[in-house]
Amino acid sequence: MRRRFVHFLLSVGMAGALLGSALPVAHAADEMPVARIEFNDGAVNTRLLELPAGTRFRLEMVNNGKTPAEFESRSLGVEVVIPPGATRTKTIPPKLAGKYPFFDDFHMETSQGHIVMK
Repeated sequence: MRRRFVHFLLSVGMAGALLGSALPVAHAADEMPVARIEFNDGAVNTRLLELPAGTRFRLEMVNNGKTPAEFESRSLGVEVVIPPGATRTKTIPPKLAGKYPFFDDFHMETSQGHIVMK
């Protein structure tokens, strides 16, 4: 009986240690820069976003329109279809300084922009 209790305490302590070590990681993810891009039936809300180079960031793609949009950036390696009224997010790994073009593949003529990593 005493041995089981000791094992229980050890397992609870191990679980606490594991959870405690995971908390700073979760907190750090909340501080990740966010690049928000809004699409609306062939229009894009911003054509230039600036983010720090060498840092992971969260790409938030919002479609406020009535037709689907497709965020595409070959240089970032991202291709995501966003249904009307939906939001999609994707975490982008750290990138070198530079200019990364993007476009709405369904409306290429009117919705192009760049993410600049400085």
